[in-house]
Amino acid sequence: MDGIWQHRAVGAELDAAGFPYPGQVRYPVLQRQDRQGKAVNRVELRALAGRVMENGAGVLDMVRMPPRDGMPGLVRIFFTPETEHSAILPEGLGGVVARGSIGGCLVADMEHAAEEDAERPLRLPIRDCDATMVPAAPETELFAGLNCAVAQRNGESVETVRDWLIWHRRVHDLQAALIIERAHPEHAQHSAEALRAALDAAGADGLTVVILTAPVPLGQSGTGPERHPMNAPDAPGKDRMEQPECDRWSAPLAALSIYELLRYRFLARARAVMNIDVHDLLPRLDTVAEGVPDQPVFDRAAAAPEGLVALSGERIYPWGVRKGRAPVFGDHICRRFDRDSGHGRWCVAPARLPEGTAWRMVRVTGARALAPVIPFWRCMALRYGASGAEARKISRIVPKSSLIEDAGLLAQARELGAKPLRMPEANLRPEHHTTDRVAIVTTMKNEGPFIIEWLAYHRAIGVDDFLIYTNDCDDGTDTLLELLQDKGLVQHRDNPFRQLDLKPQHAALAAAEDEPMIARAGWMICMDVDEFINIHAGEGHLRDLFAAAPEANMISLTWRLFGNSDIAEYRDGFITEQFTRCAPQMARKPHQAWGFKTLFRNLGIFKKLGVHRPKGLRPQLKDQIAWVNGSGQPMPETEYRNAWRSTTDTVGYDLVTLNHYALRSAESFLVKRDRGRVNHVDRDQGLAYWFRMNNNAEEDRSIQRMLPALRAEYDRLMSDPEIAAAHAHCVARHRARIDALKAAPKYAAFYADLIGARLRALSRLHGHFGAGVFLAGPDVIPDEVWQRELPDDFFFTVQKGQTSH
Repeated sequence: MDGIWQHRAVGAELDAAGFPYPGQVRYPVLQRQDRQGKAVNRVELRALAGRVMENGAGVLDMVRMPPRDGMPGLVRIFFTPETEHSAILPEGLGGVVARGSIGGCLVADMEHAAEEDAERPLRLPIRDCDATMVPAAPETELFAGLNCAVAQRNGESVETVRDWLIWHRRVHDLQAALIIERAHPEHAQHSAEALRAALDAAGADGLTVVILTAPVPLGQSGTGPERHPMNAPDAPGKDRMEQPECDRWSAPLAALSIYELLRYRFLARARAVMNIDVHDLLPRLDTVAEGVPDQPVFDRAAAAPEGLVALSGERIYPWGVRKGRAPVFGDHICRRFDRDSGHGRWCVAPARLPEGTAWRMVRVTGARALAPVIPFWRCMALRYGASGAEARKISRIVPKSSLIEDAGLLAQARELGAKPLRMPEANLRPEHHTTDRVAIVTTMKNEGPFIIEWLAYHRAIGVDDFLIYTNDCDDGTDTLLELLQDKGLVQHRDNPFRQLDLKPQHAALAAAEDEPMIARAGWMICMDVDEFINIHAGEGHLRDLFAAAPEANMISLTWRLFGNSDIAEYRDGFITEQFTRCAPQMARKPHQAWGFKTLFRNLGIFKKLGVHRPKGLRPQLKDQIAWVNGSGQPMPETEYRNAWRSTTDTVGYDLVTLNHYALRSAESFLVKRDRGRVNHVDRDQGLAYWFRMNNNAEEDRSIQRMLPALRAEYDRLMSDPEIAAAHAHCVARHRARIDALKAAPKYAAFYADLIGARLRALSRLHGHFGAGVFLAGPDVIPDEVWQRELPDDFFFTVQKGQTSH
């Protein structure tokens, strides 16, 4: 080693409670010197003077402040997040001259003695507490005139911190950093020595680094480590994760007043201060912000009229991490194409800030930022990640289907000297561009009486193929479908949900992917026997829909919920003719009102079938998506991966609607409830379900323009005596099951509720209810609501709770 280490320390006196006086304590200075004794880098340790009192109140630190209002001295006390307002003395008592909060954490100003008594312990203004503290003397000389970063380190490696410092020194002329070390203070000494050695080995010079520890944890209570995927913002499947043990030393930051604390104790005299964390990279400004010159961000802040530059962090990820090594900055070449808003941060020139500003984690209040906002990158694999065998699995912290490579990030990786893992290539299935052959995949259980109408209707509008999965049928459904298969009209399969250990609908879709019918389809849709594609374009045929949206390869068909039209008894007639009352088109509630199903070309853009839309986007092919809503308007990229329902921005019915006859008659609903659901098999279909889905507010007969075509195809099918007989058998079994259920007291009472005056009235009043009512069910609605004439602006809701079924 061509230099020597010097360790120097100053002993600390202790107060009456055994705590060091923060104004006196000095931790070892790890100072690199060459043979001539010239300092190259400085790595120092500092600590807050925090403590927690017996009554639960706590202090992060007490800092001497500049005098004001004629007072000889002033101190500011920063309390821990858990400290209650009632625990702190009000203004006028105990020397308190002002109180407030920053980021939800209490702050109090106390009058202090003159400078010659600055190190005299002060009694803390906490009720029922005799604790004292010596105010910390500001050490702003450490960073005076320097370009400085303030950052959290919460589990990132020493190598990450080293690379972070070197990048910002090279690109933005960083000269110093104040790093909030979130780990327990006992680890700080080792971290400081390791960081100094890493900087030395990398050839860094001229850096001043202060590692700041706290004797009390700064994280959120009741929360596990921030590094755990549960706390990663984009992690999928959190509902299936095992909750990590609480650890406030490594949990996400709760002590949000710490930035203002550090301002006065360390940073007030810095030339400029950049607030990003040690897993963040700020690129050259001209590469990420249009019209901004290539200049260090510190220079931009120093020239800003009010000394403030706003930053916004975008989360980025590796596609993968090479086996046997930890992730590095240069691995991060992917960003989310459907990303949410950024993470607010800032860079300030303290001397130029207006009076009355406050430093918070995500913004500086009281100052106007110089436009534009400057983007930076949050390299998520450096802070977040699973442990053990899954430590490098990027899919644990972000859905990989949301990631796309970014040319700027690839260039940045090259500049960092990295060789990141690239996304594999993916190709379309071009042969499916040339066919409009349409296939439906569906699941059924005891739907025999309704199959022929549904089949005839969709054949009449241009559907070519039907792949139908059934399970546990005892009403003749299977017999009818086998007959239809023998006649070349459908393909019928037993649902393999038990073998696959999946819900019936999901099992059917998984099995369907291997079917030749699906492989040769040009267009596909997954839908149910109670759903009818109602095309408004042209003559109501699928070819008219495709012609109206010629560039589309995905078309969303938004539900319109059709109620029972006050029909109580089942009869063997067309569903599309009997049930004409429905929800308004602009019905945002209940939540199910705007669900959709999706017609999509079989191009291989997605990996698998889904209930509402194809799933498993191959993100390399994201730009090949041409998805429109039911009015032919483009769907936004944010909907590409997971959307299953329309919004006020994406709903559209001009070209096509999916008429959803979820209930049919009250008698048929008894059978539906009895057989259970094919997807949410663990949920009952009781009064709450009937209430949500029974929408009778308006009338819509638009689908009935297709009745002649439906009748012609229906009559053609039923002219086959075997089909007619099989259908009649299903109708008879359905009727018999209704009679048996109505004979049971439980179902008789349920049926009486369905056809009663209360639920009939409520089926026309949905527009007056909030989301909480639809979750809770009809029992929460007072009788006076449905028993009187309601004004148009009447609104009733309850607090949201668990969904009733």
